[in-house]
Amino acid sequence: MSLMNGENETVAPSLPRLPELPKRSARDADLAGPPASGYTLLPWLLMGLGAFSNLVQGRTPNPWIGGAGLLAFNSLYISVAFRAFVKEKRESRATLAALAAMAAITYGLTIFYGGTWLFFFPLLALACGAVLRDRRLGLTIMVLAGSAGAISGMEAGEVWDNVTLAYGTFLSGMVTAAVLSLSQTVRELRDTRQELARTAVEKERLRFSRDLHDLLGHTLSVIVVKSEAARRLAPRDLDAALGQVADIESVGRQALTEIREAVTGYREGSLGTELDRARSALLAAEVEPVVRLSGPPLPSQVEALLGWVVREAVTNVVRHSGAARCEIAVDGTPGRVRLKITDDGHGVPPEQPAAPGPRIGGTGLKGLTERLATAGGSLEAGPGPRGGFQVTAELPVDPVDAALEAELEAQGARQD
Repeated sequence: MSLMNGENETVAPSLPRLPELPKRSARDADLAGPPASGYTLLPWLLMGLGAFSNLVQGRTPNPWIGGAGLLAFNSLYISVAFRAFVKEKRESRATLAALAAMAAITYGLTIFYGGTWLFFFPLLALACGAVLRDRRLGLTIMVLAGSAGAISGMEAGEVWDNVTLAYGTFLSGMVTAAVLSLSQTVRELRDTRQELARTAVEKERLRFSRDLHDLLGHTLSVIVVKSEAARRLAPRDLDAALGQVADIESVGRQALTEIREAVTGYREGSLGTELDRARSALLAAEVEPVVRLSGPPLPSQVEALLGWVVREAVTNVVRHSGAARCEIAVDGTPGRVRLKITDDGHGVPPEQPAAPGPRIGGTGLKGLTERLATAGGSLEAGPGPRGGFQVTAELPVDPVDAALEAELEAQGARQD
């Protein structure tokens, strides 16, 4: 549908747009930086150049043993460096076995050769810090640092050199574990923020689709029923037909207001208002309405939820039931309220044979079931006890507290 302005240009009406799913901007990607990988740990292998230099210059006794040990240590270090950034591989037994092999080579080479070979301890501590990011890390690093200082002291060097090597071994392991854990946490938090934003958008879309379905489904059904009534009354009672037309205008204006409120998310219905509209719609469809109310006043949030149930159930009665009578009963207690809507129509359609247990119904009732479940309530729909169709909704008087209590109970069950 379009409108024509004064210059004969077509102007499309502006419709509310649903929120779009958030996308990661280029700026966020730049701030995140490339994901950490084993390549970030490879430059530290340069600490072993002193041992390699001694091998090349022939200052290492039994060079074939030293060369084989250096090659095996570097190969295991590279393997562990890349496995450390994949959680499944990092926690596997093969990775722990590689660390144990590195430790055996380190102790053997440093005790046998000493000197620049002692720098294998900081490298081993760095590999342990990349892999062991739990309670095992502290004890492991303390043992490596103490061993580095003790083996270095066996060469009768300066005490300060022994302490420096032990301190360097301790720092290389602990700082590596801290930096990698912090980097992983930051990325997980960023991904969680994106997921929360996406979930919020999806919930808003679901809310909008439910509200639009309930609003337009009921309103259009009432307009159709009252239009048919006006057409039937026009030949014999023009005033009554004009009354139906006036009701159609009123329903249409109210629907426009409700759609605007649904779009902005501030709509709160009233049970009394919905019951009045239900009476009017049922009478226009030549269905006798019977409304019974009992119990204390209800909070506005409970009334809003029950109003949605009345609207959807009465819409289904008018459109599908072929009933002559519809009973709406609201029974409230200080802690809980029950709404029951029963008609005497033909009940479950032939193409939908009755099944044992409670039924939920179509899209509208399924959406209402989710709404009530969120508030700690329930909704059942199915054949009535005396034929026809029946919708029963139950809610706690304080749905927020009920939902919180249900969540706390679920958390307690998970902890048990």
